[in-house]
Amino acid sequence: MKTLRIGSGAGYSGDRIEPAVELAEQGDLDYLVFECLAERTIALAQQARISDPQGGYDPLLSERMQRVLPFVGVHAGRRRLRVITNMGAANPVSAAIEVRRIAAELGLNLKVVAVVGDDVLAVLQPEQVLDNGQTLASLGDRLISANAYLGVDGILEALHADADVVITGRVADPSLFLAPQMFEFGWAADDWQRLGRGTLVGHLLECAGQVSGGYFADPGFKDVDDLARLGFPLAEINADGEALITKVLGSGGRVSRATCTEQLIYEVHDPAAYLTPDVTADFSHVGFVEEGVDRVRAGGADGRARPEQLKVSVGFLDGWIGEGQMSYGGPGAVARARLARDVVLKRLELMGVKMQDVRAELIGMDSLHGPRSSVEPWEVRLRVAARCEERSEAVRVGNEVETLYTNGPSGGGGASKSVRQVVAVASLLLPRGSVNPRIEA
Repeated sequence: MKTLRIGSGAGYSGDRIEPAVELAEQGDLDYLVFECLAERTIALAQQARISDPQGGYDPLLSERMQRVLPFVGVHAGRRRLRVITNMGAANPVSAAIEVRRIAAELGLNLKVVAVVGDDVLAVLQPEQVLDNGQTLASLGDRLISANAYLGVDGILEALHADADVVITGRVADPSLFLAPQMFEFGWAADDWQRLGRGTLVGHLLECAGQVSGGYFADPGFKDVDDLARLGFPLAEINADGEALITKVLGSGGRVSRATCTEQLIYEVHDPAAYLTPDVTADFSHVGFVEEGVDRVRAGGADGRARPEQLKVSVGFLDGWIGEGQMSYGGPGAVARARLARDVVLKRLELMGVKMQDVRAELIGMDSLHGPRSSVEPWEVRLRVAARCEERSEAVRVGNEVETLYTNGPSGGGGASKSVRQVVAVASLLLPRGSVNPRIEA
């Protein structure tokens, strides 16, 4: 029976590059998938594209492709390796042009295909309501993006066109991994059980190092070896969608029943109805069996008909955050930091800074759980942050923290301040007939 090997090259936009190269070189893969889009990531990419029409794709695209393209395509004695990625973000066409440029520079003859159609801003109506209760019309010129979560369709079209590299925009994370399974095994679009199983594989791999021991380690409770050399996971999959999760021999990290179980429940609200554009997956009977060191068999997934609507992630500008920080150390550090906090809050009130929300906390004392600690630390850091409609108001927040140098309690140091624009994200549903995924070769 044919076995398909799919590796995960990234779990988010800024992920490490070395584990992906390790997979490309040593993983004996058919496909290497880079999953790099969070909901806010694509809104930021759309914002970047506004200032640079040729930009808007993942900032690490070029470096990643420089490193892995030499392994892509047909090589003697190796499986044909293909790459699938959503690093196209807000501009998959420009991303494809960049990858073609890099391939040519490396002397490689590769077919690079872009999948488009997720940008649905033009088809939305002003009266449509977001999940935060706002209408699109109420956002006015603050509205910057609207991207539908595509499924496997465009990727399948690209693979049928014999693409070596497939670059998408907003595609549901598991779909990046499901598409090659459907293509290689010839699964029908309504083979719900196999699509459910293939979606389980995608869900386990989509966060890369998270299933091989990253974001799992807890010293003394859940120990993970060689975390600094964490190996990203790969799946060995058969034609029925049964999969074994593992990693490159000798790489750091750990693949176990526990790591797979923790990843399984990640972002799953209803295990019996995990909604994707391709299938309503049922993970409620999934189980894991350890077949050896770093080798875990996953099974028990099922599926039923896909939803008739697609989720759309809408990005919009939502004000500014001004922030300032100052450290205090030595005897009495906490008392001085508390006084500094009181001074800043009073100053913001006296100056009439217009804020929608403000947070003032002592990192290491009360920033996570409130005032619970009974042990006074030798060092503490004050952080004051406020959300403002206007940038000029947000600037004043950090400035007031900085003035503690000469106008606050003794012993303050290491001041920092920043202002950043808030790109907020909300969602709505759109009939799938309103979305037209397609390829551009």
